[in-house]
Amino acid sequence: MSEPIVLLTTLNENYLPQLQVLLTSVLINNPGERFQLYLIHRSFSAQRLEELEAQCNRWGVELFPVQVDEAVFAAAPVTRQYPQEMYYRLLAPQLLPETLDRILYLDPDILVINPIRPLWDLDLEGKLFAAAAHTGKAEIANDVNRIRLQMENEYYNSGVLLIDLVRGREEIDSEQIFRYAEEHPKELILPDQDILNVLFGDRIMPLDDYIWNYDARKYSNYQFRSAGEANMNWVMEHTAILHFCGKAKPWKPMYGHRFGILYKHYQRLTERFFVSAPDVKKEVDA
Repeated sequence: MSEPIVLLTTLNENYLPQLQVLLTSVLINNPGERFQLYLIHRSFSAQRLEELEAQCNRWGVELFPVQVDEAVFAAAPVTRQYPQEMYYRLLAPQLLPETLDRILYLDPDILVINPIRPLWDLDLEGKLFAAAAHTGKAEIANDVNRIRLQMENEYYNSGVLLIDLVRGREEIDSEQIFRYAEEHPKELILPDQDILNVLFGDRIMPLDDYIWNYDARKYSNYQFRSAGEANMNWVMEHTAILHFCGKAKPWKPMYGHRFGILYKHYQRLTERFFVSAPDVKKEVDA
């Protein structure tokens, strides 16, 4: 039997419904796989953790909540713009058990619509992270961010990160991260993502965003970049991770982008199976 795929998420209770939808999509589209889920948090109530654990148990997912030690962040610049949670994914090597060698971080505003085992098995070739940049002639944000942060490498999205925890424990310094945040308060627009790129951009293995971090807002851009090849059928067959980037979210009213209806479909499946059905894992694997 293959080793379990170990997932990481960092969120507060407000994003629990989105985490449930994400898990529904992961499990439906990865039949036969075993999953462990690590949740780094600071304020989940015991009741909500019990609810989540009960739901994970229905799917056969092992849940490992990790409540952060506030002392770790005593020197961290924390404001309304820079919440403490922004540091969690970057400091995952220090916050997670040393028994873990690697982990796959996923933002909660994601659908997994095809198998992710190929990403999990990826050889990082000595890099700290694997991540995707949203590039191409029709994507100017990448170039703007490179100029803004004075970087030579691409600007990588931090919503999907395969992390080498072993190397991270050796190379990632929390004091360096906190110091950079304190010294550049006006330059950081997406703070954790900006810090990832500035401090570790040359330690990131590039991923194909068409497959591993598809920006759900930009279907037309992807079609343009691919000369029409990446149509809807192509996305449904090949894209593994569909990321609902930006402020507009498909669970909110008036979401206008193309993949909103797909998200609503997984919301309905979550309500029908993940929250209610006691034996849904058996149904999916049958």
